Amino acid sequence: MKLKNIDIKKIFGLKSFSVLIIPNNTNLNAKTHRFSYRKTMTFVFTYSLIMALLGFIIFSMSPLKGLFSKSSNFSNNELNSINELNERMIKLSEELNEIRNSDEKLKKAIKLGDSSIYNKENAVGNRKINAGGTILSVFREFLIKFQIAQKESISFIRPVTGFISRNFDPERGHMGIDFVVKTGTPVYVSANGFIIFANYTVKDGNMIIVSHPGNYISVYKHCSLLLKKERDCVLQGELIALSGNTGEITTGPHLHFEIWKEGKPINPITILLKN
Repeated sequence: MKLKNIDIKKIFGLKSFSVLIIPNNTNLNAKTHRFSYRKTMTFVFTYSLIMALLGFIIFSMSPLKGLFSKSSNFSNNELNSINELNERMIKLSEELNEIRNSDEKLKKAIKLGDSSIYNKENAVGNRKINAGGTILSVFREFLIKFQIAQKESISFIRPVTGFISRNFDPERGHMGIDFVVKTGTPVYVSANGFIIFANYTVKDGNMIIVSHPGNYISVYKHCSLLLKKERDCVLQGELIALSGNTGEITTGPHLHFEIWKEGKPINPITILLKN
């Protein structure tokens, strides 16, 4: 492509130029300053270099460096601490979700805590007798079926061996009785039933709730270890947990035991068999 009426050689062969300064005051004469091209470029380059160096020094010594720096100012120990905190936060979040799920299960268990869920299907559904069964398993099945047939004559036994440190006091919010026992003491189910809740709760720690015939439920709180799970059928006197001191509202190793009848707490002492 050719450019017409333009002398390229004259443009790039420029060696000097002049600057005409005309003052606003008409009484003063206009002045002309002549600059060579080489001196002008040298001045511009030197000025740009000085400003760049000055800007770099100011930027590196000012707090702005930390805002734009890509490198981390944390030491290895600090980075490790940050990673550990992140892992703990993730674990705490998971534990919080588990506690929420346990609370939801507990609410459902309390709503369903009547004899309607303790039926023949639940009682023997998980205990099918096969040809290779033992005499003991057959006898246990017979006891379960016999208990179902005798719903009106249900009886409760003490879940642990120990003395009672606190009695039934619903006016002060104590819906059961406390047995003073060492941590790890065997806890036995008070009557035949169907486990509707077996999990950890914040206030009561490890807890088991058992549904019994006749609209009864029994509750075992503050256990150190649960040996049975939800939907398990249990026979009276069967080992279900170990006592402990778990939960926020416990004041020492003991077993808190409750019995409810048709959604209302009753004094366990009035219904427990003397043994």
